[in-house]
Amino acid sequence: MTGQLKEEALALAPRLQEIFRALHRRPELGNQERHTAGLIRSVLAELDIEYTPLLETGAAALIRGGRPGRTIAFRADMDALPITEETGLPYASQVPGVMHACGHDFHTAALLGAAFLLQRRRASLAGNVKLLFQPDEEGDGGAARMIQAGCMENPRVDGALCCHVESGVPTGTVSVRSGPICAASNPFTITLRGRGSHGAKPHLGTDVIVAGAQLITALQTIASRRTSPTEPVVVTVGSFHSGTAGNILPEEARLSGILRTMGGPARARVKSDFRSLVTGIAAAMGVEAEITLVDGYPGCLNDPAMTGLVRRSAAKLLGGKNVLELPEPSLGTDDFGYFSEAVPGCYYYVGVGSETKGFTAPNHNPRFAVDPDALPLAAALHAQTAIDFLTEGI
Repeated sequence: MTGQLKEEALALAPRLQEIFRALHRRPELGNQERHTAGLIRSVLAELDIEYTPLLETGAAALIRGGRPGRTIAFRADMDALPITEETGLPYASQVPGVMHACGHDFHTAALLGAAFLLQRRRASLAGNVKLLFQPDEEGDGGAARMIQAGCMENPRVDGALCCHVESGVPTGTVSVRSGPICAASNPFTITLRGRGSHGAKPHLGTDVIVAGAQLITALQTIASRRTSPTEPVVVTVGSFHSGTAGNILPEEARLSGILRTMGGPARARVKSDFRSLVTGIAAAMGVEAEITLVDGYPGCLNDPAMTGLVRRSAAKLLGGKNVLELPEPSLGTDDFGYFSEAVPGCYYYVGVGSETKGFTAPNHNPRFAVDPDALPLAAALHAQTAIDFLTEGI
């Protein structure tokens, strides 16, 4: 069965790459994925797979097995990033300032590939497979809204899986680990307000730029001096905007960034430290601070049994030597954590890198690109894990 599944997937490669390139040429930002949604729904209709539109651009498709059993769900995110593509590929983005720099086009095409493979086998499946096409992973969390819209019900989902592309490892490999694998996130904005003055008379004002600079430095002590060196915490200030001229002390400055932890008590402590540092330094510098601190994604926690399933299925398909163990979790974040909070889940990485073909740039980079030859392997892995989940009784 496994060999046949892989052969069928490889035979589908031209079609999957056609879908992938069509998605890559027309990237869309979160909650705007209308062209993407239309393409997905047309393929599902072609395959005679029932689906329910969700959140305007999302969809929950269902492959009903020929025999009763449990239900496994797969998530594919759909949205792109506000980045200008610099890959030079013949199928590069045709949308100025927007590109698929995180591989969501690959995720979508791979899950549609799994739909081809599983729909052919639906009569022999003991249970169901849900295919969740989710908008807005890069924004405010389409996963939570998909769940609120009922994507995990009718039939109720028993386990969830999700792959993500990884250009740092070669095509033909899968990387996974049990336990925490992605960080919890807390995006923030700090607005500092003071008294403006002439640059020649700083004593007549309260300098929000100096206060902001002090804050940027002090916030790094959350990780370096308030956290154990063995505990993963990252504080990023990615944006600092203030002022209109070099000889004016402005009245307002705005900083934005994100806190990353592995969740739990560390998340609560880091948020508390963040607030105390901001309010304390603002008071010391004589400015007012307005803090917006958002509870972002909860982090991804891989269930041991579901992780074991992915390892076994990947070993069947790719060979045991190509199933890699991640030594530590990533401080990246992904809203798949909402799914793995709801049911046992596993988030794993599919290798799409190739030095010989030039696919080496990291995610969220203008030159990021995936090896299209990895598409049929990812599709086959989705299908294999679905079959194994429904057969083995995990």
